[in-house]
Amino acid sequence: MTLLKRYVLRLFISLKYITANVVDRNNGKIVVTASTVEHALKNTLECGRSCNAKAASVVGEVLAMRLRVEGLEQGQGRGIHVDVNKEIEKKGFKNRTKIWAIVNALKSNGIKLILEDEDNSGPESSSRYREGDEFINTKD
Repeated sequence: MTLLKRYVLRLFISLKYITANVVDRNNGKIVVTASTVEHALKNTLECGRSCNAKAASVVGEVLAMRLRVEGLEQGQGRGIHVDVNKEIEKKGFKNRTKIWAIVNALKSNGIKLILEDEDNSGPESSSRYREGDEFINTKD
């Protein structure tokens, strides 16, 4: 079974800022975004010279709220795809707590996420997604 990856979560993490975008892959456009660069978030956080996991979870909560406003909390029935291992590889091992903070904030706010485990192992690769409080494994 092939899952269509229409909406994908993309993260940008620097020493000072955290940005989370949900991208519509059909159009190539950003549908919803949240960032610590925004004045509303920057003024409420005490990042100082670096943002921490608490700031990342606030970004996740704001992103979840904006997804609900747009009506995309279910990703139009398909969910929002996240490849956590790929994001950790790209952002570095030190940022894994920030990445998981964003993912957990989205989950706890009722966003349907599809967590992908792509280890390039061929037919054994699988993706799992969260439905309610359970992870459901799907084999390709």
